[in-house]
This record gives sequence, C-alpha cells and structure tokens, in this order.
Amino acid sequence: MTGALALLFDFGGTLDADGVYTAPRFHAAYRASGGALDAAAFEPVFAESERALAALPGIETLGYRDAVAAQARLIVASLPAGDRADAGRIAERFDAEARAAVARHRPVLERLASRYRMAVVSNFTGNLDPCLEDLGLRRFFGVRLDSAVVGIRKPDPRIFRLALERLGVGADRAWMIGDNIEADVRAAARVGIKACWLAPAGREVPAGPAPLALIARLEEIEGVLAAPEHEARVS
Repeated sequence: MTGALALLFDFGGTLDADGVYTAPRFHAAYRASGGALDAAAFEPVFAESERALAALPGIETLGYRDAVAAQARLIVASLPAGDRADAGRIAERFDAEARAAVARHRPVLERLASRYRMAVVSNFTGNLDPCLEDLGLRRFFGVRLDSAVVGIRKPDPRIFRLALERLGVGADRAWMIGDNIEADVRAAARVGIKACWLAPAGREVPAGPAPLALIARLEEIEGVLAAPEHEARVS
C-alpha cells in the first residue's frame, strides 16, 4: 500500500502505562502491600523476578493478570526474611493500575488501528499475544513481535526491520512509540523510523540524540501524527 504510515508500539510501560517503567510500578505496589525495601534495594529483587518469569514453565500461555500474579509471587519469594509484602496485594494493585491505563488508551488505539497499520515490538517473555488478548488490545495490532519468540531483542535493528517487513512499509513511513529512549526511540531512529518518546512530564532527555517527538500520555500521539510536518496517512 504505497504511502501508508505504520505505527510501532512498545508494550510494557507504553501500552499499559504512560511511560512509567515496570520496576517502579512493581515497587510502588510492593510498598503499598507492606514491603520495606527502598527502590535501590528492590531493584535486584525485581531483576531476578524478570529472569525467573522468563524461565517459568508454561509462561507462553499466561495472560496479563496471571503473568503479573506469577511475577509478584517470584518477587515475594526473593525478599529478605521478615518482609511483610503480600504477593496477592502486589498483583492486584499492579494489574488494576495497568487496566485503568489500558482503558484510557483503548479508544485512541482503536481510532489509530482504523487508519494505520500497527505493530507491537517488545522485549518480552514469550506471552505477548495472551497478554494483549487479556487486555483487549490484540485486535488492534496486525503484527506482534515478542523478543522471546522471534529471538531478537531491541535495540537490535533486525527486530525493527522485521516489523517493517511484516507491515509492508518502509522505515520512512513508520513511527515507533516507546518509553525506553535507548531501546525504543534511538534504536528505531537509527533504522530510519520516526520516533516518539513516551515519558512522564519532567523526565530529562538523557545525553544523546533527542527524540523527534515527546509525549507524556499515550493519547497525545494523535496530535503528533496530525502535525503538518509529520502527517502521512494511508492513501
């Protein structure tokens, strides 16, 4: 389809939040459940839970709610003795906040999906499809690339090129929207894809090339795409 514009989205922190990374979201839920570790002490616990989740038998079948619950249990299992955090409360808060964000995002994604070819390009754990289905988002994305399935992780340029190939568009007709400025934004830009950084207001742009566009809420992407200098719709 000549002249088509494609939209590539990250998943975690982008579709289920507004640029807030997964680790601090889990930390907030952990603290709310009674946990005592500060962010710095929690970070290695979270990192270990990420590795363990990816290796969990049957992970490829887990939807979003079940994957969050599994990771919450892995977090609690790695905590120091005496920590009072509760896995069920962690999972309930994290999942509820994510679903609230998705409920806000779903209308704009539905509008965009009616006008653009769309993909999810995510460093994930093999269960991207069931997570998207669980959140009611899978139908918007004709292409879904899960790094654990395709064997390529961002910022490797090959995963972006694979998305473009499957979408049937050139890099100059595509946008990448994500919360990670290195893995999503700058990596996509190096392939020739226009890039939009989703980040909470006040987050400083790290040293290096600036993103072409910056938004604080996913809903703002429509304004970026409608700007005269960026407009490139399906023809």
